[in-house]
Amino acid sequence: MSPTASVPTTRPTSGLPFTRWLQAAGALLVALLASHGASAQPTPLVVVEDRGGASALPYYEALNLQPRSPGAERPLIPVPAVPAKLVSEADMLPVRSPTLSPGTVARRVIEAPGLQPFFLIGDDDASHAWLRKHATALRERGAVGLVVNVETPAGLTRLREAAPGLELAPVAADDLGERLSVQHYPVLITSTGIEQ
Repeated sequence: MSPTASVPTTRPTSGLPFTRWLQAAGALLVALLASHGASAQPTPLVVVEDRGGASALPYYEALNLQPRSPGAERPLIPVPAVPAKLVSEADMLPVRSPTLSPGTVARRVIEAPGLQPFFLIGDDDASHAWLRKHATALRERGAVGLVVNVETPAGLTRLREAAPGLELAPVAADDLGERLSVQHYPVLITSTGIEQ
C-alpha cells in the first residue's frame, strides 16, 4: 500500500460510511439522554427475579425516611471526639463471661469451613495448666486465644507468660458460647470440631 493510499471509511458489517455511523450513534445517545431527563417522574424499578421470602418494606417504613427537597440542608453528623487519653488493654478489664466457667468439654464435630482455630480460656488453674500443655500445638495451628474471664492485667500477663508467642485477647464471650453450645473452658474450636 502506498503512503498516499486512502483508508476505507466504511465498516465491513454495516455498509454505512464510518462518519455517518458515528453521527447516527451520537444522535441516538443524545435522544436517549434527552428523553430520560425530560420525564418528571422517576422510572419505576423493574423486578428481574423474586425468590420469595419476607418483604423488607416494614424495615424501611420503620425508619420513616422522608424524601429530601432539592434545596434542603443535609443534617450534620456528629463526629465522636478523640479520647484525651489513649485506651489501653487494661481499660478493658475486668472481662467476665458469666455463662462460661472452667469445666469439662465433650469433644464433638462441627462444620465451619474457613474458621480460624481459636480457643477460650480464663485466668484459673485449669486454663493455665491446659495452656502450658497445648501451647506448642496451638502455635502450630495458628490459634488465637480469647480470655473470657480475667480480672486484672497481672492475670492476663501470667497467661501470656505461660504460652509465649500466642495471641491472647480479653473478650467477653457469652454470646459466642451460646452460639456454639459451649458452657465450659478451656476449649479449642476449629473448623471441624470442638475439643478440650
